[in-house]
Amino acid sequence: MDDANATPKPVRLTSLAHGGGCGCKIAPALLQEIMAKTPAAGAFADLLVGVETCDDAAVWRLNDAQAIVATTDFFMPVVDDPFDFGRIAAANALSDIYAMGARPLFALAIVGMPINVLPPETIGAILAGGAAVCAAAGIPVAGGHSIDSGEPIYGLAAIGLVRPDRILTNRTGRPGDALILTKALGVGILSAAFKQDRLDADGYAALVASTTQLNAAGPELAELDGVHAMTDVTGFGLLGHALEMARGADLTAEIFLDAPQALPGAAALAQGGVRTGASGRNWASYGASVRGAEAFPQWKRDLLADPQTSGGLLVAVDPAVVASVMDLLRARGFPRSAVVGRLKPGPAEIELAATAA
Repeated sequence: MDDANATPKPVRLTSLAHGGGCGCKIAPALLQEIMAKTPAAGAFADLLVGVETCDDAAVWRLNDAQAIVATTDFFMPVVDDPFDFGRIAAANALSDIYAMGARPLFALAIVGMPINVLPPETIGAILAGGAAVCAAAGIPVAGGHSIDSGEPIYGLAAIGLVRPDRILTNRTGRPGDALILTKALGVGILSAAFKQDRLDADGYAALVASTTQLNAAGPELAELDGVHAMTDVTGFGLLGHALEMARGADLTAEIFLDAPQALPGAAALAQGGVRTGASGRNWASYGASVRGAEAFPQWKRDLLADPQTSGGLLVAVDPAVVASVMDLLRARGFPRSAVVGRLKPGPAEIELAATAA
């Protein structure tokens, strides 16, 4: 006989969503098709960065010394713990500010929740997680907007400030630049394993630690001479965001397959067939622009196309300052930073190589 007084079992957040984290993003090819039919914003002299180059945030010049950076990012749960979900979503949204070389000023919450399914305490914990990460970034959540939705959605609209002469975009890389990635790959693989109950405690801890780490080194990188371009690696995977950088600079991005580090357990899970649907959609969108993939096993391709929720920064730097950049990153708590490729003359596409020649 059922116990009428038994405490209801908590609802798994991930069970309420058809996808999670940056794996929810619209596939690159479809997004490009949609945006191609969207009317252009028009010419505005003070709009320094708009939608034309698929960059991380919009930038509006206020004066010769200041520019506003604005972005929004939100998604469905990648984990079941509501506080961790809030932390991950907030860190991911702020990453777009840091990737432009800017410092965040404040954020607004974006909230869509199935209020007849989730108790107020759970929704409150999600918002508390986001506020905790914003507090760690030194900014307030100054307001926001909420709706009753069929799936849980949380994120931020974030505003930052940058000097116009220190903006880093995804299109200003130069021939010969080394490509440095600041975090390990495999977030999508670990989150898929989590949903399949195949992720152990160490793997879950690695997933949460990576996705809640703020990319706050971005503004410091922007201050260094020799740092030419930057973007954050999120839903399109390392290959997708490196391809955006290659197209922006009209260069070939050579990626060294053995160079990017993987989160604990991610490589073994990938070899065991764990992958996300988003990695397949990513490859279908841009695989034709990747040379050399046939020489490597499928699981390595999956790792490079794996959607990264709150992933690392991909930074194009002059080879002469690689050591200085790596020292800065390690001092700021990014021990898995690695040189993962380089930009070189050639068609605007990706070329895969096992290691640096």
